Amino acid sequence: MRDLIEYIAKALVDHPDKVKVTEIVGEKTSVIELAVAKEDLGKVIGKQGRTARALRTILTAASTKLRKRSVLEIIE
Repeated sequence: MRDLIEYIAKALVDHPDKVKVTEIVGEKTSVIELAVAKEDLGKVIGKQGRTARALRTILTAASTKLRKRSVLEIIE
């Protein structure tokens, strides 16, 4: 899951070297934290949060296949 979010985020931003993804794994739930450069934050969130919602939808679909739950947190 971590690699999937990192791959998509690096494709979206202007500074892919500043993309940092950490994963906190629990028994049934994983929390994935995405941190990007300050000027790229708008690109990851998108207009009215559409890009962030799409990222969360992809993450949910992929994690459902593994029978886990994943939550995406975008860190400012």
